[in-house]
Amino acid sequence: MPTDSLLPSSTPLERDAARVNAGHGKVDPGEIAIGVIIGRTSEFFDFFVYAIASVVVFPKLVFPYADPLTGTLLSFTIFALAFIARPFGTALFIAIDRRFGRGSKLTSALLLLGTSTVAVAFLPGHAQIGAWSAILLAAFRIGQGVALGGTWDGLASLLALNAPADKRGWYAMIPQLGAPIGLIVASALFTYFLKVLSAADFLDWGWRYPFLVAFAINVVALFARLRIVVTPAFQTLFKSRELQPTPVVQAIAEEGPKIAVGAFAPLASFAMFHMVTVFPLSWIFLFTREPPSRFLLIEVVGAVFGIVAILVSGLLADRYGRRTVLAATAAGIAAFSGFAPQLLDGGPAGELVFMISGFIILGLSFGQASGPVASSFSLANRYTSSALTSDLAWLFGAGFAPLAALALSTHFGLIAAGGYLLSGALATLLALWLNRGLASPRSN
Repeated sequence: MPTDSLLPSSTPLERDAARVNAGHGKVDPGEIAIGVIIGRTSEFFDFFVYAIASVVVFPKLVFPYADPLTGTLLSFTIFALAFIARPFGTALFIAIDRRFGRGSKLTSALLLLGTSTVAVAFLPGHAQIGAWSAILLAAFRIGQGVALGGTWDGLASLLALNAPADKRGWYAMIPQLGAPIGLIVASALFTYFLKVLSAADFLDWGWRYPFLVAFAINVVALFARLRIVVTPAFQTLFKSRELQPTPVVQAIAEEGPKIAVGAFAPLASFAMFHMVTVFPLSWIFLFTREPPSRFLLIEVVGAVFGIVAILVSGLLADRYGRRTVLAATAAGIAAFSGFAPQLLDGGPAGELVFMISGFIILGLSFGQASGPVASSFSLANRYTSSALTSDLAWLFGAGFAPLAALALSTHFGLIAAGGYLLSGALATLLALWLNRGLASPRSN
């Protein structure tokens, strides 16, 4: 692709990516998949680094005046701010996309994400600046949320559009692999520092290194994604309006009911997502004597099973249909909610069973949770509507999940956390039932 075909406002990184990719022909789905996995892994690594710190660092660093439970609940409240801010970030960066192009949007969004993440790494504690520590943490978290709204680059949609007709389920699961991979890397990194450092050193400076690593990974991911964004194949789809950004107000006005259904269809998956990642870590850390490093290793083992389950979800979806897989796994999550959370009080064996079985069910569900009604959006609104659907799904399904699950289980027992998970499963089944009249054959 000639570099002079880029917009005058193209960023230096975008121009560099174009030069590296000059002369490159059609991009096949395999190449797009690599870019998608790299991008999603970097986002989820950021996510889990912050999530783990919300349990093992921020309650002591930012809220030392509160008891451990209250400090963790306050930490989870700030954790949720990113999900609230994300739709606003989408609106902001869609405007940047329309005015300056996708490369400029992606570069500025990831710059904001990296800056907010690095800022967390240098956060002073309450002992140094008092209440300003919590205020700054909230501001940085909002910055991360706004930035995440701008990281929607359309690569997942491009991947779906380039996937063979008989392998749409397989290619739909590829972006979801970033979640367990990001969790494995983040958990392993925190485990290392927790094991080699004293508690005082870890709380003083050790926890900060994963946030610095997250910034480095973002730089690599940015260039990898720009390499795809500036390819002729992607630009052709963009110009044909298959991936044209439209104003958020227009997308909501024309696609509102479909966006709403799309946001609630994966609710079971996203609620389950936190029930086997963030919430159990907080429960073990607060209510057992088990060191967090040991449970983080259990999460790594569970995430490996999650990767396998996500891969299997692609095969099942291509054979039985994506909506069928989502409905079946939502029913499985409903059954899981009735007994599995109590396993967290069953010692190491119960914890291992909970995590492995939970990640298997999560992988099968989460693997097909990305945009189950995206193909029913009009071509003109698909890009913006898909971004909004993702934002709202994360907000309603995941944003408050750790806070709600921990608060409910503390007051009413672990069975109450299962009730919260059950509500997500029921919402998914209802949304899929409503989607019967909205989904096109391609979405099945």
